[in-house]
Amino acid sequence: MKFEDNLKRLEELVAKMESGGLDLDEMIKAFEEGRSLVKACQEDLASVRLKIEKVTKSGGTEPLEA
Repeated sequence: MKFEDNLKRLEELVAKMESGGLDLDEMIKAFEEGRSLVKACQEDLASVRLKIEKVTKSGGTEPLEA
């Protein structure tokens, strides 16, 4: 999934959890999914940070690895 998709899903889960409409099992599943999404978002951001550092250190516009 893309970062934006993960973030949107995470926001949806938070809204559901805050609404109070989930039972305990659903809340636990939502929490577990949310933790996984947070980890994926953090990894994506770390990757982007490294790419930005590579560009700014070199001062050029060399191609970046995906």
